[in-house]
Amino acid sequence: MTASEPFSESASKSPIAIGTDRYRMLAQAIAGQPLPLALLDLDLLEANAQAMLDRAGSLPIRLGSKSIRCVEVMQRVQALSPRFQGLLCYSAREAAWLSTQGFDDLLVAYPSIDRRDIEAVATPLAQGRRIVLMVDDAEQVTALAAQARALGVKLLLCIDLDMSMSLPGLHFGVRRSPVTTPAQTVALAQAIAAHPAELKLVGLMGYEGQIAGLQDALPGKAIKNAIVRALKRRSIVQLTARRCACVAALREAGFSLEFVNGGGTGSLESTREDSSVTEVAAGSGLYSPGLFDHFAAFHHQPALCFVLQAVRRPLPDVVTCAGGGYIASGPAGVDRLPTPYLPAGMTLLPLEGAGEVQTPVTLPQSTQLAIGDPVFFRHAKAGELAERFDHFLLLRNGAIVGSAPTYRGQAQNFF
Repeated sequence: MTASEPFSESASKSPIAIGTDRYRMLAQAIAGQPLPLALLDLDLLEANAQAMLDRAGSLPIRLGSKSIRCVEVMQRVQALSPRFQGLLCYSAREAAWLSTQGFDDLLVAYPSIDRRDIEAVATPLAQGRRIVLMVDDAEQVTALAAQARALGVKLLLCIDLDMSMSLPGLHFGVRRSPVTTPAQTVALAQAIAAHPAELKLVGLMGYEGQIAGLQDALPGKAIKNAIVRALKRRSIVQLTARRCACVAALREAGFSLEFVNGGGTGSLESTREDSSVTEVAAGSGLYSPGLFDHFAAFHHQPALCFVLQAVRRPLPDVVTCAGGGYIASGPAGVDRLPTPYLPAGMTLLPLEGAGEVQTPVTLPQSTQLAIGDPVFFRHAKAGELAERFDHFLLLRNGAIVGSAPTYRGQAQNFF
């Protein structure tokens, strides 16, 4: 490796060995910017968006806002292709707010009967915006009907179909909806139809989380990968049959669906083969966080990262960065920690991980960092990083071209 001049004024007396050309380019691009910061490469974002379009076949893609959490990014991606249609939101109040930002065709992925949520949705509905709420239980239907009646609006609803697979001693998938059979689907649709003045069924969603979000090509895990891929193959057959059967049962019972939603970043190839699906949902693939590095069927580019500053050197091969404890949600484990990204070859210390106020990393033998130099990391999940930063710096062709406020930067917080 060759030595290069340091990138921070505080490190100007010490040479720095640069591990990769990309580290050199990114460090030069952000020189003089206050750290920590979040950096979004627009070229890689657009490449990932095109890859998602290719992987989805001819189906439209509803962007998952939870995995993006930046209005400008969603606008940029939707402008790339007319096949990016609508948003899959994670909160009813979020959907109501996004309607004020110019978005329409908003599907809320999770049920809510909170009065404030429904009141928030009522206003854009009265103004002609399209917001669809999720249900999976007749009690939710009864509560929503009462609130719709009190508010004088008609709520549009979507049924959440469970897409997990149960085996002896194993539940393969996420625990979302209790609706698993055609009979249960039709019964819930009939409960909605019992309130024709207040409610209307317009869609069905079947999210195959065990396909879309579970890595199956982890390094050094050959046996586990083989088991996961076998379970995925079996699950795809079962869930496709279930979704098709439920859609057919609804139609036979006289219900007309405007859309059937499925998929996720990790399952676009299989979801597009389901003839009952009219649209797929995806979002994480745009940023391509750490938890999407090891899928056998695809690989996207790491478009979003965050940058810390090296402020200590407790050992010759260790630097300690200020901040960095951006831990992802889900089951607690090493895979929820941020991943040291650049310079290449860094590792977290197993007994410290990523701390709220400091994060030490071990450097590979041939790499040196000076006090004040930038250290790049990737979050394990996609949109959650936006909760830590007011804006993303935008990179184009190796240069900063602007910034985009996150939800946090627009003073929006939904959970």
